[in-house]
Amino acid sequence: MLRRIRADLHVHTCLSPCGDLQMSPQKIAAQAVRQNIEVFAICDHNSAENVPAVMKAAESKNIVVLPGIEVCTSEEIHLLAIFDNLNSVFDMQSLVFSHLAGINDPEAFGLQIVANEFDEVVEFQNRLLIGAIDLPVEQVVDEIHRRGGAAIASHIDRESFSVISQLGFIPDTLRFEALELSSHIRNDDARARFTSFSHSPLIRNSDAHFLEDIGKNTSEYMIEKPTFHEILMALRSEDGRTVCES
Repeated sequence: MLRRIRADLHVHTCLSPCGDLQMSPQKIAAQAVRQNIEVFAICDHNSAENVPAVMKAAESKNIVVLPGIEVCTSEEIHLLAIFDNLNSVFDMQSLVFSHLAGINDPEAFGLQIVANEFDEVVEFQNRLLIGAIDLPVEQVVDEIHRRGGAAIASHIDRESFSVISQLGFIPDTLRFEALELSSHIRNDDARARFTSFSHSPLIRNSDAHFLEDIGKNTSEYMIEKPTFHEILMALRSEDGRTVCES
């Protein structure tokens, strides 16, 4: 039986250089419970290293955590790469790391903490996660799909780091599963502004970098259960699965 399930598919952790240090696995999972979120995706900048810890922290809370990465392409376009399993997301991470240059400066960009499920610091990532990889957006989307993932254009209404801000439009050749709206645009304004992109559903995620932002901007999906494949079916409007109108 299909039911409405609330999801937040864009949550950062303390691994992201711009993420608050309170964004630890246990605290994120607890906040998702408080916000009545049944499924969320961890999408740190250019890395998935904290995904396993958040998954373990959420196990006892009956919450589904989807593995993901927020990739910054060579055009400085942010896009979400969300997968069904850890093998796929870490295969994507290997590709990202192999095309990511630079060393992080913690004083300039912030600490990049790899944590375990008990909120203990395991190590500090020294790659420049805030940087851009040297692959174009078309190739990144293809690589996501090659690994069975969903490619979602991040915060398309923003004036920086979005596919529209960087390219001026969304090429027809880019096969996004969805287009993400930030909390800064109303639904009516979004429908009017992005009417020409109706071939991809508009969804909302929090893009949370702070605990209090988790669940503040979400979408609901009419699906059978909170899984990657059910949400993917909803994004594709398959077998009665849909993204609910907000």
